[in-house]
Amino acid sequence: MRTRWIAVFLAAALASSSAPAQVLAHQQSGQATETQERHAAPKTDLIWNLLGALGLLGLAGMWRSSDNDGYTDDPI
Repeated sequence: MRTRWIAVFLAAALASSSAPAQVLAHQQSGQATETQERHAAPKTDLIWNLLGALGLLGLAGMWRSSDNDGYTDDPI
């Protein structure tokens, strides 16, 4: 009985048509979406990437050396 139900569902899934493709928003209204506007804008990320790298280097300077061998607790 279970095999019969699986066969019926499989046959129904294969016989039905696929869902229609979504119509893009800018094709209907002629207006670009927010994501499309962001991708069309000039890339000015280099400044922010350099600033972030500088910040990460600054955080690396806060790392303190330790003589802890891993078997004992590190004093605070």
